[in-house]
Amino acid sequence: MRRRPRQPSPAQLRAFVAVAEQLHFRDAAAAIGMSQPALSGAVSALEDVLGVRLVERTTRKVLLTEAGERLAGRARAVLEAMDALVEEAEAVRGPFTGALRLGVIPTVAPYLLPTVLRLVGERYPTLDLQIHEEQTSSLVEGLAAGRLDLLLLAVPLGVPGLVELPLFDEDFVLVAPLGHELGGREGIPRAVLRELDLLLLGEGHCLRDQALEVCREAGRADAPVTTTAASLSTLVQLVAGGIGATLLPRTALDVETSRSSQLVTGTFASPAPSRRIALVARAGSARSEEYAQLAEQLREAVRGLPVRPTVSPCGD
Repeated sequence: MRRRPRQPSPAQLRAFVAVAEQLHFRDAAAAIGMSQPALSGAVSALEDVLGVRLVERTTRKVLLTEAGERLAGRARAVLEAMDALVEEAEAVRGPFTGALRLGVIPTVAPYLLPTVLRLVGERYPTLDLQIHEEQTSSLVEGLAAGRLDLLLLAVPLGVPGLVELPLFDEDFVLVAPLGHELGGREGIPRAVLRELDLLLLGEGHCLRDQALEVCREAGRADAPVTTTAASLSTLVQLVAGGIGATLLPRTALDVETSRSSQLVTGTFASPAPSRRIALVARAGSARSEEYAQLAEQLREAVRGLPVRPTVSPCGD
C-alpha cells in the first residue's frame, strides 16, 4: 500500500503566507500573533513537508525563492477555502454563534462600539464578538483575505465583491477654539470652509478624505493647513490650543468636546455635510442573513444617537 505523503498544516501555511506578505519574520509573527521562533519553525517545517525551499533568509531581509513566489498564491487560496469551510460550518450550526471578527475604523469605534456591544450582549449572548480597530484600507484587505468577517465603517467603498449594509447617516459639526466667530452659530454655509484653517487627521483615515471632499464641494481649491493628527482626541486638543478648526462627526462630538472648555461648536445649513456608516461583508458570505439581521437591529439601536438611521432594504 502506497504511503500517503505528509500534508502541510494550517499553521504552517499561515506562517508562510504572513512571511510572503511582510517579507520580514518579526513583522509576520506580529501580524498573526505568533512568536518569531515559532513562525520560523513553521516555515522550515513547511519547506520540509513540501521538499522545496520557499524563502531566502539574510541578516537584513527575507526574499521569496521562485518556488515561494509560485506557492504563495496557492497557500493563500487554501487558507481562504479553509476559512470559508469554518464560516459555513458556523452558519449551519446556528445563527449568531461562534466567532465574529468585526473590523472597525478609529473614528467610529469609541463612539458606536458601546451600542454594538450592548446589543450583542443582550440579543446574541452566544456570539464571540472579536473587535479589530484599523484604518479602512487595512480592514478591506483583511475582509478580502478572510482575516475579518464583517466591517463597520464609512461608505461608499466602491470595492467589487463587497456588500454594504447602510446603518445611518450623521452630520459633521464645526469645532473651533473658544471665542471663534462661528461658535454657537446654526445654519453655517459651507462656503466658510473656503477660508478656515482646517485641521485634519493623518493620511489613511477615511475621515480625512471625507473632510477634503467637503472642502472641495464648498469650492476650496487649496489644501487645508498641513498640521495633522493620528486621532480625533489629538485633533480636538489642537483646536483647543487655537491652531485651527476641524470637522467632527456628530457621534464623536460629546465625547471629544467634553475634554476641554476651550472649544465652541457650530452646525451647518441643511443639507449639512455628512457621512454614511455601514456594515460591510463579502458578497455571497454564508452568514449573509445574519449580517442583514444584525444591520437591522443596529438601525434600531442607534435611534437614541444623534444620527439618521437608514431605511432597511425591506422598507421596514
